[in-house]
Amino acid sequence: MIFRTAATSAALAIVLAVVGALAGPQWDPVPVADHVTPETTDTTIGGQVAGAIDAVGTYQVREVEATVELDGTSVDALIREPVDAPGDRPGVVFLHGAGTGTAHEAFAQTASALASAGVVTLVPSKRLDTYSTRYRDYESMAVDYAHSVELLRSRPLVDPARVGLYGESEGTWVVPVLAVQDPTIAFSILVSAPVVPPRQQAAYAADSYLRNTGVPRSVFRAIPRAVGMVLPGGGFEYADFEVDPFLRELSSPVLMAYGTSDPSMPVEQGALQVIDDVASNGNDDVSVRYYDGANHGIRIDGQLVPEFLRDLSAWVQGLPDTAGASPQVAGAQPDQVFLAAPVPAPRWFGNGDLVIGLVVAGLGLLVLGPLVWAGSSLVRRARRRDAPVARIAPGLRWPLVVLGTGAVATMVGLVVYLMSVARLALEYERDAWVVHGGWIAVRALGLVTVVAAAMIVNRSAELRTTRRALARGPRHVDVRDQAVLVRPAVGVVGHLTYWSTIVGATLLLVTVAYWGVYQLGI
Repeated sequence: MIFRTAATSAALAIVLAVVGALAGPQWDPVPVADHVTPETTDTTIGGQVAGAIDAVGTYQVREVEATVELDGTSVDALIREPVDAPGDRPGVVFLHGAGTGTAHEAFAQTASALASAGVVTLVPSKRLDTYSTRYRDYESMAVDYAHSVELLRSRPLVDPARVGLYGESEGTWVVPVLAVQDPTIAFSILVSAPVVPPRQQAAYAADSYLRNTGVPRSVFRAIPRAVGMVLPGGGFEYADFEVDPFLRELSSPVLMAYGTSDPSMPVEQGALQVIDDVASNGNDDVSVRYYDGANHGIRIDGQLVPEFLRDLSAWVQGLPDTAGASPQVAGAQPDQVFLAAPVPAPRWFGNGDLVIGLVVAGLGLLVLGPLVWAGSSLVRRARRRDAPVARIAPGLRWPLVVLGTGAVATMVGLVVYLMSVARLALEYERDAWVVHGGWIAVRALGLVTVVAAAMIVNRSAELRTTRRALARGPRHVDVRDQAVLVRPAVGVVGHLTYWSTIVGATLLLVTVAYWGVYQLGI
Protein backbone atom coordinates (compact mmCIF):
# COMPACT_ATOMS: atom_id res chain seq x y z
CA MET A 1 0.00 0.00 0.00
CA ILE A 2 2.78 2.42 0.91
CA PHE A 3 4.76 1.57 -2.21
CA ARG A 4 1.67 2.00 -4.40
CA THR A 5 0.89 5.39 -2.84
CA ALA A 6 4.50 6.52 -3.28
CA ALA A 7 4.57 5.40 -6.92
CA THR A 8 1.28 7.12 -7.72
CA SER A 9 2.40 10.27 -5.91
CA ALA A 10 5.61 10.35 -7.94
CA ALA A 11 3.67 9.89 -11.17
CA LEU A 12 1.26 12.71 -10.32
CA ALA A 13 4.14 15.02 -9.33
CA ILE A 14 5.84 14.33 -12.66
CA VAL A 15 2.61 15.04 -14.54
CA LEU A 16 2.23 18.37 -12.72
CA ALA A 17 5.89 19.20 -13.38
CA VAL A 18 5.47 18.53 -17.09
CA VAL A 19 2.25 20.54 -17.25
CA GLY A 20 3.95 23.42 -15.42
CA ALA A 21 6.92 23.32 -17.78
CA LEU A 22 4.82 23.20 -20.95
CA ALA A 23 2.31 25.82 -19.81
CA GLY A 24 4.68 28.77 -20.03
CA PRO A 25 8.11 30.09 -20.96
CA GLN A 26 11.33 29.40 -19.10
CA TRP A 27 13.66 32.15 -17.93
CA ASP A 28 17.16 32.18 -19.38
CA PRO A 29 18.49 35.74 -19.65
CA VAL A 30 21.41 36.45 -21.96
CA PRO A 31 24.68 37.57 -20.33
CA VAL A 32 26.01 41.01 -21.26
CA ALA A 33 28.75 40.73 -23.88
CA ASP A 34 29.48 44.40 -24.61
CA HIS A 35 30.51 46.16 -21.43
CA VAL A 36 30.96 49.86 -20.90
CA THR A 37 34.49 50.91 -20.00
CA PRO A 38 34.76 54.35 -18.36
CA GLU A 39 37.75 56.32 -19.60
CA THR A 40 38.47 57.65 -16.12
CA THR A 41 37.06 57.40 -12.62
CA ASP A 42 36.84 61.20 -12.43
CA THR A 43 33.30 62.24 -13.34
CA THR A 44 34.14 65.94 -13.67
CA ILE A 45 32.35 67.44 -16.67
CA GLY A 46 34.20 69.12 -19.47
CA GLY A 47 37.69 69.38 -18.02
CA GLN A 48 38.76 73.03 -17.97
CA VAL A 49 35.31 74.18 -19.09
CA ALA A 50 33.91 73.22 -15.70
CA GLY A 51 36.18 75.75 -14.01
CA ALA A 52 34.44 78.67 -15.74
CA ILE A 53 30.96 78.01 -14.38
CA ASP A 54 29.27 78.83 -11.07
CA ALA A 55 29.57 76.16 -8.40
CA VAL A 56 26.67 74.75 -6.41
CA GLY A 57 25.98 77.12 -3.52
CA THR A 58 27.05 80.30 -5.29
CA TYR A 59 23.64 81.98 -5.07
CA GLN A 60 20.80 82.21 -2.62
CA VAL A 61 17.65 80.57 -3.98
CA ARG A 62 14.25 82.24 -4.34
CA GLU A 63 11.15 80.01 -4.62
CA VAL A 64 8.21 81.21 -6.69
CA GLU A 65 4.80 79.53 -6.69
CA ALA A 66 3.24 79.09 -10.13
CA THR A 67 0.39 77.37 -11.92
CA VAL A 68 0.79 75.43 -15.16
CA GLU A 69 -2.33 75.47 -17.33
CA LEU A 70 -2.86 72.16 -19.08
CA ASP A 71 -5.52 70.95 -21.48
CA GLY A 72 -8.53 70.38 -19.24
CA THR A 73 -6.86 71.05 -15.89
CA SER A 74 -3.95 72.77 -14.17
CA VAL A 75 -1.16 71.77 -11.79
CA ASP A 76 0.90 73.61 -9.22
CA ALA A 77 4.54 74.33 -9.94
CA LEU A 78 7.53 75.57 -7.99
CA ILE A 79 10.13 77.74 -9.71
CA ARG A 80 13.53 78.15 -8.06
CA GLU A 81 15.70 81.10 -9.16
CA PRO A 82 19.20 82.22 -8.22
CA VAL A 83 19.06 85.53 -6.35
CA ASP A 84 21.10 88.38 -7.91
CA ALA A 85 22.33 86.21 -10.78
CA PRO A 86 22.82 88.01 -14.10
CA GLY A 87 20.15 87.39 -16.72
CA ASP A 88 19.97 84.91 -19.58
CA ARG A 89 20.31 81.88 -17.32
CA PRO A 90 19.77 78.30 -18.49
CA GLY A 91 16.57 76.62 -17.33
CA VAL A 92 15.59 73.03 -16.47
CA VAL A 93 12.10 71.51 -16.37
CA PHE A 94 11.84 68.36 -14.25
CA LEU A 95 9.83 65.34 -15.43
CA HIS A 96 8.66 62.94 -12.75
CA GLY A 97 9.42 59.28 -12.41
CA ALA A 98 6.75 56.76 -11.43
CA GLY A 99 4.45 57.78 -8.60
CA THR A 100 2.56 60.85 -7.52
CA GLY A 101 5.18 63.57 -7.13
CA THR A 102 4.24 67.08 -6.06
CA ALA A 103 5.97 70.33 -6.92
CA HIS A 104 7.12 70.95 -3.34
CA GLU A 105 8.39 67.44 -2.59
CA ALA A 106 9.84 66.07 -5.83
CA PHE A 107 13.42 66.88 -6.89
CA ALA A 108 13.75 69.40 -4.06
CA GLN A 109 17.47 68.83 -3.44
CA THR A 110 18.43 68.63 -7.12
CA ALA A 111 16.38 71.64 -8.20
CA SER A 112 17.67 73.74 -5.30
CA ALA A 113 21.29 72.78 -6.01
CA LEU A 114 20.97 73.74 -9.67
CA ALA A 115 19.33 77.05 -8.75
CA SER A 116 22.14 77.80 -6.30
CA ALA A 117 24.56 77.35 -9.20
CA GLY A 118 22.67 79.81 -11.40
CA VAL A 119 20.22 77.53 -13.23
CA VAL A 120 16.50 78.38 -13.07
CA THR A 121 14.44 75.27 -12.36
CA LEU A 122 10.75 74.43 -12.59
CA VAL A 123 9.16 71.39 -10.94
CA PRO A 124 5.47 70.89 -11.78
CA SER A 125 3.20 68.66 -9.76
CA LYS A 126 2.43 65.46 -11.57
CA ARG A 127 -0.84 65.35 -13.48
CA LEU A 128 -2.83 62.49 -11.95
CA ASP A 129 -6.25 62.60 -13.61
CA THR A 130 -4.77 60.89 -16.69
CA TYR A 131 -2.19 58.78 -14.83
CA SER A 132 -2.74 55.51 -12.98
CA THR A 133 -1.07 52.16 -12.48
CA ARG A 134 -3.20 50.68 -15.24
CA TYR A 135 -3.36 53.56 -17.72
CA ARG A 136 -0.76 56.15 -18.74
CA ASP A 137 0.32 57.65 -22.05
CA TYR A 138 3.88 58.92 -22.39
CA GLU A 139 3.21 60.92 -25.54
CA SER A 140 0.28 62.72 -23.88
CA MET A 141 2.46 63.31 -20.82
CA ALA A 142 5.02 65.01 -23.08
CA VAL A 143 2.31 67.37 -24.35
CA ASP A 144 1.48 68.28 -20.74
CA TYR A 145 5.11 68.94 -19.81
CA ALA A 146 5.46 71.20 -22.85
CA HIS A 147 3.30 73.75 -21.00
CA SER A 148 5.87 73.80 -18.18
CA VAL A 149 8.62 74.41 -20.73
CA GLU A 150 6.74 77.43 -22.11
CA LEU A 151 6.17 78.79 -18.62
CA LEU A 152 9.87 78.54 -17.74
CA ARG A 153 10.87 80.16 -21.01
CA SER A 154 8.73 83.17 -20.09
CA ARG A 155 10.62 83.86 -16.83
CA PRO A 156 12.69 87.12 -16.87
CA LEU A 157 16.00 85.47 -15.87
CA VAL A 158 15.75 82.63 -18.37
CA ASP A 159 17.28 82.44 -21.82
CA PRO A 160 14.48 80.70 -23.83
CA ALA A 161 17.02 79.09 -26.11
CA ARG A 162 18.76 77.38 -23.14
CA VAL A 163 15.83 75.53 -21.55
CA GLY A 164 16.19 71.76 -21.29
CA LEU A 165 14.67 68.71 -19.63
CA TYR A 166 15.59 66.59 -16.62
CA GLY A 167 13.90 63.17 -16.45
CA GLU A 168 14.37 60.47 -13.87
CA SER A 169 13.42 56.79 -14.19
CA GLU A 170 9.99 56.64 -15.86
CA GLY A 171 10.36 60.29 -16.82
CA THR A 172 13.22 59.37 -19.15
CA TRP A 173 10.71 57.68 -21.47
CA VAL A 174 8.93 61.05 -21.77
CA VAL A 175 11.98 63.29 -22.21
CA PRO A 176 12.91 62.10 -25.76
CA VAL A 177 9.26 62.32 -26.82
CA LEU A 178 9.02 65.96 -25.75
CA ALA A 179 12.45 66.78 -27.19
CA VAL A 180 11.30 65.45 -30.57
CA GLN A 181 7.93 67.20 -30.36
CA ASP A 182 9.80 70.44 -29.63
CA PRO A 183 13.20 70.46 -31.42
CA THR A 184 14.06 73.77 -29.74
CA ILE A 185 14.58 71.95 -26.42
CA ALA A 186 18.21 72.76 -25.65
CA PHE A 187 19.29 69.55 -23.90
CA SER A 188 18.10 66.33 -22.27
CA ILE A 189 19.21 64.86 -18.94
CA LEU A 190 18.38 61.18 -18.41
CA VAL A 191 18.91 59.95 -14.85
CA SER A 192 18.53 56.24 -14.03
CA ALA A 193 17.06 55.67 -17.47
CA PRO A 194 15.68 52.21 -18.34
CA VAL A 195 15.65 53.01 -22.10
CA VAL A 196 14.21 49.56 -22.90
CA PRO A 197 10.38 49.16 -22.88
CA PRO A 198 8.71 49.04 -19.44
CA ARG A 199 7.91 45.31 -19.68
CA GLN A 200 11.56 44.48 -20.36
CA GLN A 201 12.72 46.76 -17.57
CA ALA A 202 10.26 45.15 -15.12
CA ALA A 203 11.54 41.66 -15.97
CA TYR A 204 15.14 42.82 -15.70
CA ALA A 205 14.50 44.47 -12.33
CA ALA A 206 12.68 41.36 -11.03
CA ASP A 207 15.63 39.20 -12.07
CA SER A 208 18.17 41.51 -10.43
CA TYR A 209 16.21 41.84 -7.20
CA LEU A 210 15.67 38.08 -6.95
CA ARG A 211 19.36 37.41 -7.51
CA ASN A 212 20.29 39.92 -4.83
CA THR A 213 17.81 38.27 -2.46
CA GLY A 214 19.26 34.81 -3.12
CA VAL A 215 16.07 32.94 -3.97
CA PRO A 216 16.22 29.36 -5.34
CA ARG A 217 16.77 29.14 -9.08
CA SER A 218 13.37 27.51 -9.60
CA VAL A 219 11.63 30.72 -8.51
CA PHE A 220 12.98 32.65 -11.51
CA ARG A 221 10.59 30.86 -13.86
CA ALA A 222 7.82 33.03 -12.43
CA ILE A 223 9.38 36.17 -14.00
CA PRO A 224 8.28 35.76 -17.63
CA ARG A 225 5.00 34.20 -16.54
CA ALA A 226 4.08 37.20 -14.42
CA VAL A 227 5.61 39.97 -16.54
CA GLY A 228 4.88 38.43 -19.93
CA MET A 229 1.16 37.89 -19.48
CA VAL A 230 -1.66 40.25 -20.34
CA LEU A 231 -2.29 41.57 -16.86
CA PRO A 232 -5.74 41.03 -15.26
CA GLY A 233 -8.39 43.64 -15.94
CA GLY A 234 -6.88 45.08 -19.11
CA GLY A 235 -4.87 48.25 -19.56
CA PHE A 236 -1.09 48.45 -19.16
CA GLU A 237 -0.66 49.13 -22.90
CA TYR A 238 2.26 51.39 -21.98
CA ALA A 239 4.21 48.28 -20.89
CA ASP A 240 5.41 47.86 -24.48
CA PHE A 241 6.19 51.53 -25.17
CA GLU A 242 9.26 51.91 -27.39
CA VAL A 243 11.35 55.03 -26.86
CA ASP A 244 13.91 54.07 -29.54
CA PRO A 245 12.14 55.84 -32.43
CA PHE A 246 12.25 59.11 -30.51
CA LEU A 247 15.88 58.69 -29.47
CA ARG A 248 16.80 58.20 -33.14
CA GLU A 249 15.39 61.67 -33.89
CA LEU A 250 17.05 63.38 -30.94
CA SER A 251 19.39 66.18 -32.02
CA SER A 252 20.11 67.95 -28.73
CA PRO A 253 22.93 67.06 -26.28
CA VAL A 254 22.25 64.30 -23.76
CA LEU A 255 23.65 63.70 -20.28
CA MET A 256 23.07 60.28 -18.72
CA ALA A 257 23.72 59.40 -15.08
CA TYR A 258 23.53 56.03 -13.31
CA GLY A 259 24.41 54.67 -9.90
CA THR A 260 26.48 51.50 -10.02
CA SER A 261 24.36 49.99 -7.22
CA ASP A 262 21.04 50.42 -9.00
CA PRO A 263 19.71 46.86 -9.51
CA SER A 264 16.56 47.95 -11.31
CA MET A 265 18.11 49.51 -14.41
CA PRO A 266 20.22 48.07 -17.26
CA VAL A 267 22.95 50.58 -16.53
CA GLU A 268 25.34 49.54 -19.30
CA GLN A 269 22.85 48.47 -21.94
CA GLY A 270 20.84 51.68 -21.53
CA ALA A 271 23.85 53.94 -22.06
CA LEU A 272 25.09 52.03 -25.10
CA GLN A 273 21.63 52.00 -26.62
CA VAL A 274 21.20 55.77 -26.26
CA ILE A 275 24.65 56.42 -27.70
CA ASP A 276 23.86 54.22 -30.72
CA ASP A 277 20.33 55.58 -31.21
CA VAL A 278 21.21 59.28 -31.21
CA ALA A 279 24.31 58.60 -33.32
CA SER A 280 22.01 57.32 -36.07
CA ASN A 281 20.78 60.92 -36.30
CA GLY A 282 24.30 62.29 -36.51
CA ASN A 283 24.30 63.31 -32.84
CA ASP A 284 27.45 62.35 -30.93
CA ASP A 285 26.83 64.67 -28.00
CA VAL A 286 26.13 62.08 -25.30
CA SER A 287 27.90 62.17 -21.94
CA VAL A 288 27.58 59.27 -19.50
CA ARG A 289 28.51 59.28 -15.81
CA TYR A 290 28.55 56.38 -13.33
CA TYR A 291 28.57 57.09 -9.59
CA ASP A 292 30.12 54.46 -7.36
CA GLY A 293 27.77 52.90 -4.83
CA ALA A 294 24.82 55.11 -5.77
CA ASN A 295 21.39 53.58 -6.15
CA HIS A 296 18.35 54.55 -8.18
CA GLY A 297 18.19 58.35 -8.33
CA ILE A 298 21.97 58.67 -7.67
CA ARG A 299 21.66 58.45 -3.90
CA ILE A 300 23.75 56.89 -1.16
CA ASP A 301 22.05 56.39 2.20
CA GLY A 302 19.19 58.57 1.02
CA GLN A 303 21.37 61.51 0.04
CA LEU A 304 22.21 62.69 -3.46
CA VAL A 305 25.83 62.18 -4.41
CA PRO A 306 27.53 65.63 -4.22
CA GLU A 307 29.64 64.93 -7.31
CA PHE A 308 26.47 64.30 -9.27
CA LEU A 309 25.09 67.74 -8.40
CA ARG A 310 28.46 69.30 -9.24
CA ASP A 311 28.64 67.54 -12.61
CA LEU A 312 25.01 68.22 -13.45
CA SER A 313 25.26 71.97 -12.89
CA ALA A 314 28.57 72.15 -14.75
CA TRP A 315 27.23 70.31 -17.78
CA VAL A 316 24.11 72.50 -18.03
CA GLN A 317 25.99 75.79 -17.61
CA GLY A 318 28.85 74.81 -19.89
CA LEU A 319 26.71 73.96 -22.93
CA PRO A 320 27.37 73.86 -25.82
CA ASP A 321 31.05 73.34 -24.94
CA THR A 322 30.33 70.54 -22.46
CA ALA A 323 28.10 68.64 -24.90
CA GLY A 324 30.94 66.84 -26.64
CA ALA A 325 33.71 67.36 -24.12
CA SER A 326 35.74 64.31 -23.23
CA PRO A 327 35.60 61.93 -21.60
CA GLN A 328 32.30 60.71 -23.00
CA VAL A 329 32.01 57.93 -20.39
CA ALA A 330 33.49 58.36 -16.91
CA GLY A 331 33.05 57.22 -13.35
CA ALA A 332 33.03 53.88 -11.59
CA GLN A 333 32.93 50.61 -13.51
CA PRO A 334 29.32 49.43 -13.87
CA ASP A 335 28.52 45.72 -13.72
CA GLN A 336 25.40 44.67 -15.61
CA VAL A 337 25.28 40.87 -15.67
CA PHE A 338 22.32 40.11 -17.95
CA LEU A 339 20.61 41.93 -20.79
CA ALA A 340 17.14 43.39 -20.53
CA ALA A 341 15.42 41.65 -23.44
CA PRO A 342 11.94 40.97 -24.85
CA VAL A 343 9.88 38.89 -22.41
CA PRO A 344 8.40 35.67 -23.84
CA ALA A 345 4.62 35.41 -23.55
CA PRO A 346 3.08 32.45 -21.68
CA ARG A 347 1.43 29.80 -23.84
CA TRP A 348 -1.76 28.80 -22.01
CA PHE A 349 -1.80 31.31 -19.19
CA GLY A 350 -1.04 34.39 -21.27
CA ASN A 351 -4.19 36.15 -20.11
CA GLY A 352 -4.17 37.27 -16.49
CA ASP A 353 -7.97 37.12 -16.34
CA LEU A 354 -7.74 33.39 -17.07
CA VAL A 355 -5.21 32.86 -14.27
CA ILE A 356 -7.37 34.71 -11.77
CA GLY A 357 -10.49 32.97 -13.06
CA LEU A 358 -8.97 29.52 -12.54
CA VAL A 359 -7.98 30.34 -8.98
CA VAL A 360 -11.40 31.78 -8.16
CA ALA A 361 -13.14 28.81 -9.77
CA GLY A 362 -10.95 26.35 -7.88
CA LEU A 363 -11.54 28.05 -4.54
CA GLY A 364 -15.25 28.31 -5.26
CA LEU A 365 -15.58 24.60 -6.00
CA LEU A 366 -13.63 23.68 -2.88
CA VAL A 367 -15.95 25.81 -0.78
CA LEU A 368 -19.08 24.57 -2.59
CA GLY A 369 -18.67 20.90 -1.65
CA PRO A 370 -18.46 21.34 2.14
CA LEU A 371 -21.25 23.92 2.10
CA VAL A 372 -23.61 21.60 0.22
CA TRP A 373 -22.64 18.70 2.48
CA ALA A 374 -23.27 20.77 5.62
CA GLY A 375 -26.59 22.01 4.24
CA SER A 376 -27.66 18.46 3.44
CA SER A 377 -26.82 17.33 6.96
CA LEU A 378 -28.94 20.13 8.44
CA VAL A 379 -31.86 19.20 6.20
CA ARG A 380 -31.65 15.54 7.20
CA ARG A 381 -31.61 16.45 10.88
CA ALA A 382 -34.62 18.70 10.44
CA ARG A 383 -36.66 16.15 8.50
CA ARG A 384 -35.31 13.10 10.35
CA ARG A 385 -36.42 10.99 7.39
CA ASP A 386 -37.10 11.08 3.68
CA ALA A 387 -33.96 13.16 3.12
CA PRO A 388 -31.50 11.83 0.55
CA VAL A 389 -28.46 10.08 2.00
CA ALA A 390 -25.05 11.49 1.06
CA ARG A 391 -22.02 9.32 1.62
CA ILE A 392 -18.37 9.20 0.71
CA ALA A 393 -16.82 5.74 0.47
CA PRO A 394 -14.52 4.63 3.31
CA GLY A 395 -10.90 5.39 2.55
CA LEU A 396 -11.78 8.55 0.58
CA ARG A 397 -13.09 10.91 3.23
CA TRP A 398 -9.87 12.07 4.84
CA PRO A 399 -7.86 12.09 1.60
CA LEU A 400 -10.53 14.38 0.14
CA VAL A 401 -10.25 16.68 3.14
CA VAL A 402 -6.45 16.76 2.85
CA LEU A 403 -6.65 17.29 -0.93
CA GLY A 404 -8.96 20.28 -0.63
CA THR A 405 -7.26 21.95 2.32
CA GLY A 406 -3.80 21.13 0.94
CA ALA A 407 -4.55 22.70 -2.44
CA VAL A 408 -5.79 25.88 -0.75
CA ALA A 409 -2.85 25.91 1.69
CA THR A 410 -0.36 25.49 -1.17
CA MET A 411 -1.91 28.33 -3.14
CA VAL A 412 -2.04 30.63 -0.10
CA GLY A 413 1.49 29.63 0.89
CA LEU A 414 2.75 30.43 -2.62
CA VAL A 415 1.14 33.88 -2.57
CA VAL A 416 2.52 34.64 0.91
CA TYR A 417 5.96 33.41 -0.12
CA LEU A 418 6.08 35.56 -3.27
CA MET A 419 4.92 38.61 -1.32
CA SER A 420 7.57 38.01 1.35
CA VAL A 421 10.28 37.63 -1.28
CA ALA A 422 9.10 40.80 -3.01
CA ARG A 423 9.35 42.71 0.26
CA LEU A 424 12.89 41.45 0.86
CA ALA A 425 13.87 42.23 -2.72
CA LEU A 426 12.56 45.79 -2.63
CA GLU A 427 14.32 46.38 0.68
CA TYR A 428 17.48 44.81 -0.74
CA GLU A 429 17.70 42.28 2.08
CA ARG A 430 18.47 38.59 2.43
CA ASP A 431 16.78 36.07 4.71
CA ALA A 432 17.57 32.40 4.06
CA TRP A 433 14.74 31.26 6.32
CA VAL A 434 12.25 33.08 4.12
CA VAL A 435 13.67 32.59 0.63
CA HIS A 436 14.78 28.97 1.04
CA GLY A 437 12.80 27.74 4.03
CA GLY A 438 9.61 29.32 2.72
CA TRP A 439 10.05 27.72 -0.71
CA ILE A 440 10.67 24.31 0.86
CA ALA A 441 7.53 24.74 2.97
CA VAL A 442 5.40 25.63 -0.05
CA ARG A 443 6.70 22.67 -2.02
CA ALA A 444 6.17 20.39 0.98
CA LEU A 445 2.53 21.48 1.16
CA GLY A 446 2.24 20.73 -2.54
CA LEU A 447 3.74 17.28 -2.04
CA VAL A 448 1.36 16.43 0.83
CA THR A 449 -1.53 17.44 -1.41
CA VAL A 450 -0.24 15.19 -4.20
CA VAL A 451 0.01 12.26 -1.77
CA ALA A 452 -3.64 12.81 -0.84
CA ALA A 453 -4.53 12.88 -4.54
CA ALA A 454 -2.61 9.62 -5.04
CA MET A 455 -4.57 7.96 -2.22
CA ILE A 456 -7.80 9.04 -3.88
CA VAL A 457 -6.68 7.70 -7.25
CA ASN A 458 -5.69 4.35 -5.75
CA ARG A 459 -8.81 4.01 -3.62
CA SER A 460 -11.04 4.93 -6.56
CA ALA A 461 -9.28 2.27 -8.64
CA GLU A 462 -9.95 -0.31 -5.92
CA LEU A 463 -13.63 0.60 -5.88
CA ARG A 464 -13.79 0.34 -9.65
CA THR A 465 -12.24 -3.14 -9.51
CA THR A 466 -14.73 -4.24 -6.86
CA ARG A 467 -17.62 -2.86 -8.88
CA ARG A 468 -16.55 -4.78 -11.97
CA ALA A 469 -16.13 -7.98 -9.98
CA LEU A 470 -19.63 -7.68 -8.56
CA ALA A 471 -21.03 -6.94 -12.00
CA ARG A 472 -19.58 -10.24 -13.23
CA GLY A 473 -20.98 -12.19 -10.24
CA PRO A 474 -24.32 -14.05 -9.80
CA ARG A 475 -27.37 -12.39 -11.32
CA HIS A 476 -29.05 -11.98 -7.91
CA VAL A 477 -26.33 -9.56 -6.76
CA ASP A 478 -27.60 -6.00 -7.24
CA VAL A 479 -24.68 -3.63 -7.61
CA ARG A 480 -26.88 -0.73 -6.55
CA ASP A 481 -27.27 -2.30 -3.10
CA GLN A 482 -23.50 -2.21 -2.76
CA ALA A 483 -23.17 1.40 -3.97
CA VAL A 484 -21.50 2.72 -0.83
CA LEU A 485 -18.92 -0.04 -1.12
CA VAL A 486 -18.16 0.16 -4.81
CA ARG A 487 -18.56 3.85 -5.73
CA PRO A 488 -16.63 6.87 -4.43
CA ALA A 489 -19.84 8.69 -3.51
CA VAL A 490 -23.55 8.02 -3.07
CA GLY A 491 -26.35 10.50 -3.71
CA VAL A 492 -26.40 13.84 -5.52
CA VAL A 493 -24.83 15.66 -2.58
CA GLY A 494 -22.16 13.00 -2.21
CA HIS A 495 -21.23 13.16 -5.88
CA LEU A 496 -21.28 16.98 -5.86
CA THR A 497 -18.98 17.09 -2.83
CA TYR A 498 -16.63 14.50 -4.29
CA TRP A 499 -16.31 16.00 -7.77
CA SER A 500 -16.23 19.64 -6.68
CA THR A 501 -13.29 18.79 -4.43
CA ILE A 502 -11.51 16.87 -7.18
CA VAL A 503 -12.03 19.53 -9.87
CA GLY A 504 -11.38 22.50 -7.56
CA ALA A 505 -8.16 21.00 -6.22
CA THR A 506 -7.03 20.11 -9.75
CA LEU A 507 -7.46 23.72 -10.90
CA LEU A 508 -5.39 25.00 -7.98
CA LEU A 509 -2.69 22.35 -8.37
CA VAL A 510 -2.30 23.09 -12.07
CA THR A 511 -2.02 26.78 -11.21
CA VAL A 512 0.67 26.31 -8.56
CA ALA A 513 2.45 23.92 -10.94
CA TYR A 514 2.47 26.74 -13.51
CA TRP A 515 4.25 28.96 -10.99
CA GLY A 516 6.91 26.33 -10.34
CA VAL A 517 5.90 24.49 -7.15
CA TYR A 518 6.40 21.09 -8.80
CA GLN A 519 9.51 21.88 -10.83
CA LEU A 520 11.80 18.94 -11.41
CA GLY A 521 14.43 20.76 -13.41
CA ILE A 522 12.41 20.63 -16.65
